Amino acid sequence: MVSETFVKKNYELAKERYAAIGVDTEHVLDALQKIKVSIHCWQGDDVLGFMNPGQELTGGISVSGNYPGRATTPSQLRADLDEALRLIPGKHKVNLHSIYVDTDEKVDLDSIEPRHYASWVQWAKEKGLGLDFNPTLFSHPMFESGFSLSSTDKNIRDFWIEHCKRCRKISAYFGEELGQQSVDNIWIPDGFKDNPIDKISPRERLMEALDEILKEKIDTNYTIEAVEGKLFGTGVESYTVGSHEFYMLYALTRDILWTIDAGHFHPTEDISDKFSSYLLFGKGLMLHVSRPVRWDSDHVVIMDDALIRIARSLVRDNLLDRTNIGLDFFDATINRVAAWVIGTRNTLKALLMAMLAPIDALKDAENQHNFTKRLALTEELKSYPFGAVWDYYCLKNNVPVGEDWIKEVDHFEKSILITR
Repeated sequence: MVSETFVKKNYELAKERYAAIGVDTEHVLDALQKIKVSIHCWQGDDVLGFMNPGQELTGGISVSGNYPGRATTPSQLRADLDEALRLIPGKHKVNLHSIYVDTDEKVDLDSIEPRHYASWVQWAKEKGLGLDFNPTLFSHPMFESGFSLSSTDKNIRDFWIEHCKRCRKISAYFGEELGQQSVDNIWIPDGFKDNPIDKISPRERLMEALDEILKEKIDTNYTIEAVEGKLFGTGVESYTVGSHEFYMLYALTRDILWTIDAGHFHPTEDISDKFSSYLLFGKGLMLHVSRPVRWDSDHVVIMDDALIRIARSLVRDNLLDRTNIGLDFFDATINRVAAWVIGTRNTLKALLMAMLAPIDALKDAENQHNFTKRLALTEELKSYPFGAVWDYYCLKNNVPVGEDWIKEVDHFEKSILITR
């Protein structure tokens, strides 16, 4: 176990080192404390939910592995989230899909109501958390055709439109009850495996369906909509109806959020390059931090170059106030609680690293065309003691420092997860 004295001593040395280049670590830690990461609930149960036990995943989604301890009830999932949140510094949000109902009623997606999620709201109040929400437009008999909001069948479209309308009201319920805005994020897996003849009609139907869903005005203090595009997925390799361009333009013209997911682009694209362009015009972003390996495979987030670039772009361009940061990955080959902790802590670490830089001085050097200083200083920063500042942040938040959290998860696994 890392001693408190050791952490504080290292922090004071790091604080002095950063102060020499004009970085106030106390100010940075105060800023980091205000950031809320939206932690996705579906890592804990492999995206199955509690509405239709035994329902198989469809819509291009697949979860690998069968690690013991998967949550099979809402209470188990909340207990697992409690354990993860106990090991993550800061106060955050939890992101629910609509299939995570907590009710004894037999309810379908087109009949869900706020009361079916009341236990989640009560839990969030007790823990001081916010809640975000997602309509679930996959893994359902009404998606068997491979299309939802863009279907040629009006009955199918109407089913999903009603579902999404109800989700907006549930999201508003979350926001009103918890006193913080809830993001209602819409993603659909509609598309074709092989080349379609008609590419515009499905998008016309999707646009009309979304307009119908958003027709009723809801107080944005409680909820705001986001639309999430995708490049490809299993079964829709040739054409995705809700593409990057479609949703970017839809969000711009409807004054809602655009969701950008790190896994939904070509492997050679760097999504951090897109933030500063879009936010010159758009209302804001919903960011899904994920890790693709050759494709949108939703691996647990690690401190790789892509994550570091994402954090730098948000911090250096002052985009944090207009960006909702969430996670989206699922891995059943490892302890699911550990996956949450690793991914969330890494996201926060990357943001801290980005903040621990003399950004104004670097911009001044750039504006003066002193590219030598810009390059030299950014390279030197890579060996600065950011880890000592992170350890101190964990200590301040009463969460385990360094790898000490692993022992906590091991104990939880042996005492709780293995017994399920």
